[in-house]
Amino acid sequence: LIVSKKNSQKESFDRDKMFRSLSLALRKRNVDQEKIEKIVNAIVRKLENSGETEIKSSLIGEYIMEALSHLDQVAYVRFASVYKNFREVKDFEDFLDNLEDK
Repeated sequence: LIVSKKNSQKESFDRDKMFRSLSLALRKRNVDQEKIEKIVNAIVRKLENSGETEIKSSLIGEYIMEALSHLDQVAYVRFASVYKNFREVKDFEDFLDNLEDK
């Protein structure tokens, strides 16, 4: 699989990079490595089953956010803050308001 990034660069899909991103978001949360591995496996399966050889990085990010939203709300917000590039407290407030509405 090839990942197409927002800046138009392309790189080979790196499963370990996804695992590290999830691990970082879930750091100091009560989630074991096996659970993270299952999430990574599920996302990789989704990507492979799509039939596409080139995947947008934004799609991978959305899959990760979806998985985290069901697993751990704190990790979800941590990941979203980096993924959505929050720059101000207002960005967090807006995101959390939308989260509460759901």
